[in-house]
Amino acid sequence: MVEKGKIEPGVINMLKVNMGVKSSERLLVVTDVPTTEEWVKKQSKELGEMMERSLLAKMVSEIAGEKFPQCTVQFYAYPSVGRHGTEPGKEVEEKMKKADVAVAITSYSLSHTEARENATKSGTRIASMPLFIPEMFYPGGPMAADFTKIHQECQKIAKLVDQAGEVTLTSPGGTELKYSLEGRKGLIDDGIFTEKGAFGNLPAGEVYTVPLEGTANGNLVVEKGWYAELTENMIFTFKDGQVVEVIGGGKVGNDFREMLACEKNEEPYLSRRNCAEQGIGTNPNARRPDNLLEAEKIRETVHIAIGDSSHMGGKVSADLHQDFVIPKPTLKFDGKIILKDGKITA
Repeated sequence: MVEKGKIEPGVINMLKVNMGVKSSERLLVVTDVPTTEEWVKKQSKELGEMMERSLLAKMVSEIAGEKFPQCTVQFYAYPSVGRHGTEPGKEVEEKMKKADVAVAITSYSLSHTEARENATKSGTRIASMPLFIPEMFYPGGPMAADFTKIHQECQKIAKLVDQAGEVTLTSPGGTELKYSLEGRKGLIDDGIFTEKGAFGNLPAGEVYTVPLEGTANGNLVVEKGWYAELTENMIFTFKDGQVVEVIGGGKVGNDFREMLACEKNEEPYLSRRNCAEQGIGTNPNARRPDNLLEAEKIRETVHIAIGDSSHMGGKVSADLHQDFVIPKPTLKFDGKIILKDGKITA
């Protein structure tokens, strides 16, 4: 059960520092709840985590209402969409567009959706917080990081990404992947969303960009323990920018084999198989490898995503955006080592 007293300081700090909430603003907290179908299909453990997350979102809205009485605070729950990057429906979009600040504490990410992007374009400041857990608000957790230092390191890395052409990514776990970043920009998620239309994840701390479509070739190894419920390594094989095979991974691998259906050269499978993102983690307080929201922010990791890239400067629209985190990566830009076994060398 979420303890209000433990999270309250972190919630207040988030609204003041990260979101810059001002008197008389309209604040919206949204969450997704399990559908009837999910109650039948999902295990009780996963359903419990989803429900706890929705209760956390409700508590955040209550704290906001108490501590920011000059603001109008609204809470809204909608049916789970079942996948990261799938549209939540027009009602969610309209509510976000009408708010000055929107906090999305969800089980399935709204980041890579038209609903989120249209709300951003309308001027709403949005924190996307999929898979968020209460401990992230605790002292010493990823929400308590020094975001000024994170911003400075992100700026440094983003400049290197701006200049990158050919990229090689390897890891002790077996990842060997090459792709191009020619013409692509390094984008910063530093946790400060105080300007009109600002958007990003909380907890934050990464520099991300989009590999050039059609250029990714090689193997991405997702190591056991570095994805929820993954008990054996899972390998994604890329050819010309698309996943062409998923090897291993047990039940998790089976889910992705079904989701990507590599033998089907039709939508939506083609767009889901796209190599969509390269991210570099910069949050020193992020530690949990099995929680994707936190794992992809872990300093000295790289993450690669498949699916939608259209909401971050790419050309592929999909109903999926799924990240995979690589520990101890070695990353080279045009032959120059940027990360060596995770350590920043540039």
